[in-house]
Amino acid sequence: MLATRYRQTKAQTRSPVATLTIRKLDPAVKEQLRVRAARRGHSIEEEARRILSESCGRSREENPADIALRLFGDEHGVELELPAREMGREPPSFA
Repeated sequence: MLATRYRQTKAQTRSPVATLTIRKLDPAVKEQLRVRAARRGHSIEEEARRILSESCGRSREENPADIALRLFGDEHGVELELPAREMGREPPSFA
């Protein structure tokens, strides 16, 4: 009896998950979404979910990687010249 009651309560508290199919999507838009998702390390599906959630006012918590990408991402980068490598010091002799 208690197990049945627990299952019913658990099932009632779960939020329903919807499925969305987008037809006639411009291939260029899909490619942009794929590139954007790859830059953020997400699948296309996850990136679309995040975009839709954010645009509908349901924001998610930013993790440190998202913050770093926002602050220092591709559009904020700089090209640095790396100095030439120099020969290091002689290793110590243990003889």
